[in-house]
Amino acid sequence: MRMLIAAILMITSSAAMADEVDAAHKLAISGRDDYWNCLAREYPRDSNKAMSDQEFTSMIASVCASERQNFRVSLIDFLSLQFPKEEADAHLSTANRAIELAQKDIVTAFVRRRAAAK
Repeated sequence: MRMLIAAILMITSSAAMADEVDAAHKLAISGRDDYWNCLAREYPRDSNKAMSDQEFTSMIASVCASERQNFRVSLIDFLSLQFPKEEADAHLSTANRAIELAQKDIVTAFVRRRAAAK
């Protein structure tokens, strides 16, 4: 009987953990989408047309601060649940890299658009 109860508790615990990981994953995806949408709103502004590539890169790095931080935190939370044995610094590095890549994609699109317009 004790083994049966222990097995039920373990299954229940595993299911609860899976639900927690799934919820954290959904929050990370939502955070990513919010950040991308914010960056996408900044991309086509008329004021950006006169910017150099370097000015646009600096501007993109400074906009969407709350969305960027929300994405970072939600991604770190998800990674901490998904990979609990990894060090916190590794999760922070991964989140920062994801943010860096999002910014790089927007800047690359800006540079290509300017090159095509010339």
